[in-house]
Amino acid sequence: MSKKEILQNGVKQAFYEEEWYPPISEALKNLTAAQACWQPEGMAGNTIWENVNHLLTFKERLLSRLQQDDTFVAPQNNDDTFVQGGANDEDAWQDTVKRTLQVHDALQSSLTSLQEAELDQPSPSLPVWQQYLNILLHDAYHTGQIVQLRKLQGSWPAQRSYL
Repeated sequence: MSKKEILQNGVKQAFYEEEWYPPISEALKNLTAAQACWQPEGMAGNTIWENVNHLLTFKERLLSRLQQDDTFVAPQNNDDTFVQGGANDEDAWQDTVKRTLQVHDALQSSLTSLQEAELDQPSPSLPVWQQYLNILLHDAYHTGQIVQLRKLQGSWPAQRSYL
């Protein structure tokens, strides 16, 4: 398999199709704004909405690099990427989910259009293939956190099959 094929398979698994673990699209399915803002009492952790905004920041940064779009403005620090929406703002939450899926589609499309040699080009310092791999691993990590939060709040099925 080529690097591109490996990355395309990773994008499919992390974003769209459940294999060993649920993809982010499944982890966000049927969530309300209130559920996305939920946090276990007494716990110092990020909400689902904060995790999704954090993921979006890094995916949008990669997409802007690939498209050579200089309009992307990176937050000052990592903490600033964990932005919380309002528990009663269902429209804003649905817009966040929609934006997440659109960014995934755009990243998949960009990967499809890249030539194998372009994956080795630094942008700005890491090769493109490594940035895609980082995004995939980052998504898998935070998707696990999202699923765990859903389990704790009772919005994730107690029994589910993925095979």
